[in-house]
This record gives sequence, C-alpha cells and structure tokens, in this order.
Amino acid sequence: MTHDHKVKPWQGRFRVGTDRLVEEFTSSLHFDRRLYRHDIAGSMAHARMLGKQGILTAEEVAAIVRGLATVQEEIDRGEFVFEPADEDIHMAVERRLTALIGDVGRKLHTARSRNDQVALDVRLYLRDQVQELLTALTDLRRAGARLARKYFGVILPGYTHLQRAQPVLFSHHLLAYDEMWRRDQGRLQDALKRLNVLPLGAAALAGTTFPIDPAYTAELLAFPAIQRNSLDAVGDRDFVVEFAAAASLIMVHLSRLAEELILWSSAEFDFIDIADAYCTGSSIMPQKKNPDVAELIRGKSGRVIGHLTGLLVTLKGLPLAYNRDLQEDKEPLFDVVDTVLPCVRLTAKVLEHLELKKENIARALRGGFLTATDMADYLVTKGVPFRTAHAQVGQTVRYAESHGKELAELTLEEIRQFAPVVETDLFAWLTIDHSVQRRTSPGGTAPVRVAEVLAAVEAELGLP
Repeated sequence: MTHDHKVKPWQGRFRVGTDRLVEEFTSSLHFDRRLYRHDIAGSMAHARMLGKQGILTAEEVAAIVRGLATVQEEIDRGEFVFEPADEDIHMAVERRLTALIGDVGRKLHTARSRNDQVALDVRLYLRDQVQELLTALTDLRRAGARLARKYFGVILPGYTHLQRAQPVLFSHHLLAYDEMWRRDQGRLQDALKRLNVLPLGAAALAGTTFPIDPAYTAELLAFPAIQRNSLDAVGDRDFVVEFAAAASLIMVHLSRLAEELILWSSAEFDFIDIADAYCTGSSIMPQKKNPDVAELIRGKSGRVIGHLTGLLVTLKGLPLAYNRDLQEDKEPLFDVVDTVLPCVRLTAKVLEHLELKKENIARALRGGFLTATDMADYLVTKGVPFRTAHAQVGQTVRYAESHGKELAELTLEEIRQFAPVVETDLFAWLTIDHSVQRRTSPGGTAPVRVAEVLAAVEAELGLP
C-alpha cells in the first residue's frame, strides 16, 4: 500500500499517511482552485477580525495579509506550484502562506474550519457570478428591445400548437421573451438575499469558543447578514440549488427562443437571416448554413437542468451538518456558470445581428385563416352568442378551405350561408392590420399597447 508522506494539517490523529488512491479520489484542487481569489479575500477578512478581537497581534495580522497578497500574486502570474498533497485550494494557500511567513501562517485557521471556509468561498464566488449574469441578461434585454424597435410594425403569424393562429406584431412576440428575462433577473436578485449571508463563524458545525466578531467580518466582505445557526451554515447548499434552478429557467427561455430561431431560419419558414458569424457550414454539403449556435444553446439547456437534478439528489439524504458529499456541489455549479453565461451573451449577439425577411413573413400571413376569431368577434357585436358565432365561423372556414379561398375572398352571399347577420362591414374586420390594431386589451398586440410596453422596457434599460 502506497501512502503519502506529506504531513497534512489534520495528520495528528492518524498513525499512517493517506493512501495515494484515497488522496487522488478525495482531492478537489483540480476544480476548486478557481476559488483562490475568494478564499484569499475571506482569509484576509478573517485575519483582520482575529486581530481586532485581540486573538492575533497586529504584527501577525500584517504578516498574514502580506503573505496572502503574495500568494494571490503568484497564482495570478501562474507561478504558484500546486502540490499533489494539497487536498483543496484552502490547504494549498495555507501551505504556501506558512512557507512564506513561518508559523504565523499556521495561526490563520484559528476559530475557523474548512467547513465554514468553503461555504464562504462558494458564496463569495457565486455572488460575483450572479452579478455577471445579471449584467449579461441586461445586455440581452437591450439587444431584444433594440430589435423590437428596429422592426416595430412588422406583423407575423402567431402560433399555438405550432399552427398559425392569429397575427401579432413581431415586437410583441420578442417582448414576450423580455418578460421571461425580467423574471430571470428577478429570481437572481431574490436569490441574492439568501446567498448574501456570511457563514464564517460557524467553524466545523457548533461555532467557536473564541470571542469572534462575525459582524465585522461581514462588513469587510460586504455581507448584509450573518448566519443564525452554525449547523445550517456549514450544511446549507440551498443557495447553490436556487442558483441552478434560476439558471435552468434561463436556459429554458433561451432554448425556446433558440428553437424559434432554428425554425424561422429554415427554408420552410424563411422568416429570418441569422448572421454568418453565428452559423456554421457542412463538411460535405457546400450549400448548408446551419444555426449551430442556437442548436447548441438548445442542447446545453439539458446539461444545466441535469446539474440541478444532480445537486438535489446529492443533498436529499444528507444528515446535518457537513458531509464530504458537499464537495460534489462545485463541479456542477462551475459548469452551470460556465454554460449559462456564454449562452446568454451569444443569444444577445445573435439578436444584435438578426435580420427579418419581411416579404416572406408577409406571405406567411396568407393561409391559416388568421382572422377567423375576428369574424367571430364581429358576429358577437351583431348580437350573436359567442358559441354560435364560433360554430358559424367554423362552417365558413370549412367552406372557404374547400374552395381554396381566404375568408376575405368569399362573397357576402357565400358567407351568409353560414352567418346570416353579416353585412359588408365584416370585410374590414378580416384584414390583418385590423386584427392587430383592435387587440388593445392590456398586454395585447395592438401597436398602441406594444409601443407602451416597449417604451417602458427601453426606459428601464436606459435605452434612448
């Protein structure tokens, strides 16, 4: 049996070193090293708090802070040597700190455990990533609002069941996604309230006997709240799950838009042109222009949703407080961040360069009897009960379909076979423009309503 002869910080209780396979199996350094800035920031704040409380001397605090700054500079420059015996980023930093400043470095861990230390690091890291994602979503919303403004007035078929249903403004369709993205931002902002809590001071699980001042540490690290229960502080990963859930919904929203972009760019629809920079070609078919960015965004949504499920399953059977299973939170979390951020940013780029094929869209407004509901509404204004009007219009549509005509192409006499109260003023109701303009209910697709919403969105996003 091969054992590691490097002495661990926790080695005192053990007679022999760690088996090499166990060391490799339990190490998280290869993925949690990305937390080094947050680990060092937390350690600096912890050291300053220990100094304020008289647990460390001012000279010791100064040496620790200087040493930690040197460690960060070494990692920043790529000069830091990670050793195989370093189990995680915390021990790697502490080992190097002690090598730089001597035994004073061994005092840093006073009143702290890796359990509350890692909880702090992940919260600091995720807080930064949430802010980045909020900014990326704002940029995406701006791209969508600019596109909605650019093509304001363009009408396209609205769909239910992927069948042509009623005409809507393209801007109205696009602003539906803005509503989703606003909710995404709201969820992230709400999650920040529960994420932005200082766990340091919980130590291993029961708190510490030292006279610490977590409120001071929280002030140094800009946490508005501190943990109220030490067991929960080290065992909680709800904030990771909550972020993954919010990210999953973001990806679902991006995936729905990606699906529409894929459909609309196909020859069967041919509504849009996705810029060449966001498409790829075929290795065998020279004519192909594939919407691969949209397809990958659609595909990566499953990846993020899978991580959410994995996190929930990891947590579901854990007794309080800390268990090593919690090490399994980081790789899915990091991958969620690494997936969702580029997807949001690329979607914004695609929208920034998207072009509508207005003539093709206009042709698609023929067929599908998009103003059938308008005819039913017309009959209601003439005193016909809606269900009766619905049946009369359905019969009229069947007749028109069998004769290869649109509703507006039927004669008054043909329509009166099924709807006797119809007058010539019906034909004004059967135009696409009329259908859109009359839908003035709150949230409707009438230009007057869409203009109000778009203006509100532009004001919220600081757009001219």
